[in-house]
Amino acid sequence: MTAIAEKRVDIKLGFTCNNNCRFCVQAHKRNFGDKTTDRIKMELDLARNTGCSGVVFTGGEPSIRKDILELITYAKELGFNTIQLQTNGRRFFYKDFCERVIRAGMNEFSPALHGHTAGLHDYLTSSPGSFEQTVQAIKNIAAHDSIRIISNTVVTKPNYRYLPDIARLLVSLGVDQYQLAFVHAVGNARKNFDEMVPRVSEAAPFIHEALQAGIDAGLIVMAEAMPFCTMQGYERYVSELYIPPTEIRDADMTVPDFKQVRIAEGKKKFPQCEECRYDPICEGPWKEYPERFGSGEFQPVKGKKINLGSMI
Repeated sequence: MTAIAEKRVDIKLGFTCNNNCRFCVQAHKRNFGDKTTDRIKMELDLARNTGCSGVVFTGGEPSIRKDILELITYAKELGFNTIQLQTNGRRFFYKDFCERVIRAGMNEFSPALHGHTAGLHDYLTSSPGSFEQTVQAIKNIAAHDSIRIISNTVVTKPNYRYLPDIARLLVSLGVDQYQLAFVHAVGNARKNFDEMVPRVSEAAPFIHEALQAGIDAGLIVMAEAMPFCTMQGYERYVSELYIPPTEIRDADMTVPDFKQVRIAEGKKKFPQCEECRYDPICEGPWKEYPERFGSGEFQPVKGKKINLGSMI
């Protein structure tokens, strides 16, 4: 794997959603509503002016907006090379919708699959039938060789033991890449912390096994928000090594450099990290995790300091 040089803009279209995931990091923003079409077009214009050549439409659920085809078409007309929809995938259950979105210009499809069975996935999304729809959506898009499928699975207490099963399902469905993102305890995940947030040390072996399933199949695989000390043997699969330069246009603010804010405000490191060989490149866990569990799980890995160039 190599680093992605393309600068991207992550545009939050709004926070309306047809799921209500028990771990949703945006749930506390639902009262913000949705942005207007004109505002989103303005944000696309601004992003092109700041050098972004890729756009990620996210939310909430972008696919349920009435103007989503118009927004994708506008992004294509502006010359964005990559147009990605981050989605729960449910509307892509309908083949005619898939065809229209692809014709409009979507060339990356990023569905979220959180279980290997309907019982697990539907429980986590609080939406009966969502597993069937999301799985069929992936099958529908996989039939189009020109569309890159990059799936995301949030690692939670109910699903971490089943991550290898989820990975094998994703391989069988024909995704190009999958990411396992350790749950971030904000929004619904904060409200449901005890139910949703596992111990990193307990989840790590299952994350490793799930990554290996994709590695063996020749896929690109990554794990997000997993400090390097928890990823021994799989250090090259830490997502933060590959996240492209990204600006975020949220409901009430713009973040011009997501990496800078993520490190300064979102993540947390500890005194023992200074002794770790991965200290120069590791961001640590999301800060909410040690606020509850402390830092004892994160122990330094001895050895010569590692720099970014030696990892990617």
